[in-house]
Amino acid sequence: MRNSTIRVATFAGPGAEPLIRSVPWPQVPKNAALIQIGACGVCGTDLHILKGHWPKPLPWPFTLGHELGGVIVEKGDEFTEDFMGKKLGVGSKVMIPPLMPCGHCYYCVHYPQQANKCLTPVYYGRYLGFDKAPHLWGGFAEYVYVDLDMLPGTKVYKLPDDMPLRLGALSEPLTSCIRAFNRAVRAGGFTWGNTVVIQGSGPIGILAIAAAREMGAGRVICVGAPEQPRLELARKFGAEATVNIEEVKDPQQRTARVRDIVGGFGADLVMDCSGHPSAGPEGVEMLRDGGTYVEMGQFTDAGAIATSWHRICAKDLNVLGSWAFTANDLPLGVDMLDRARDKYPWLDMQTLYPFDADGVSRAVKDAMAMKTVKSTVVPWPELV
Repeated sequence: MRNSTIRVATFAGPGAEPLIRSVPWPQVPKNAALIQIGACGVCGTDLHILKGHWPKPLPWPFTLGHELGGVIVEKGDEFTEDFMGKKLGVGSKVMIPPLMPCGHCYYCVHYPQQANKCLTPVYYGRYLGFDKAPHLWGGFAEYVYVDLDMLPGTKVYKLPDDMPLRLGALSEPLTSCIRAFNRAVRAGGFTWGNTVVIQGSGPIGILAIAAAREMGAGRVICVGAPEQPRLELARKFGAEATVNIEEVKDPQQRTARVRDIVGGFGADLVMDCSGHPSAGPEGVEMLRDGGTYVEMGQFTDAGAIATSWHRICAKDLNVLGSWAFTANDLPLGVDMLDRARDKYPWLDMQTLYPFDADGVSRAVKDAMAMKTVKSTVVPWPELV
């Protein structure tokens, strides 16, 4: 017997504690579905939003959380397949991303590879305020609601039937890493056998190590902190060496350490997954001349830092930005998780928290304190 109400967590603004609210069980029309959430990861973007770093107005109060895996428990007659044409039914495992390009704006039509810069996207866990009925627009909740008539840009992706929902919840952040490497591939800056340095040992950094390995990197080095639990896990994911920024505090010494590891001239590709503004100037110096720097960590505006663009010119570098992903990138993340599910200790990334005010609060605070790699909120333990 289903409950008459659904619990959802909202935040009133930066620095606020989560508030658990109850909302009515929604009516599910013909082209909509209700998804029971098995697991939802705490993203670095969630943390930056709660620190006040998001550069645009936000519809406070709203529900954060967008890295989710769930199960369809109710759907309308016309809600029959996912974005890739795979059949969906009650009981299907699915994920939904935060950024869903509309398909009709200038960038979606004329520059589909940059549809991630859609002018009118559907944004779960960010731009849909709690006040909008039926109030189920984020992953820190028991259920999330999707409606392709109300929000036509909505995208839903089927997960393999035998994929644990905890694993499926990693598909969105992994996709961001895959897309960043593909940006470098298209620019001629990443080829099979290249040496890669990952700056940052948080969840994106760990997933980037796996993506680099799966996409052909010969050697992968990770620069980050702390040793426990993050750098230790980076090595388990395939980083042949790590540099601890808490031990090697001077940027020039860190650069020298990386160059010693990779062989003196520098890495072929350096990717920033740290979200710290100082990573860029330091990472550029870790590159060989003619190498490629990929910036995917500065997803929110954490501030500016002095740098010399002469170094980019003098070293003859490729410098690329990578913002999230497009609608066609998401299946790549799901597929990589499926194919490599037994190759990496994916679930070791996750620390699980119950869905209540204290659990959500601790998940956020522990992630901010870097006590976890991927804090993960689990509303229904039986599903994971």
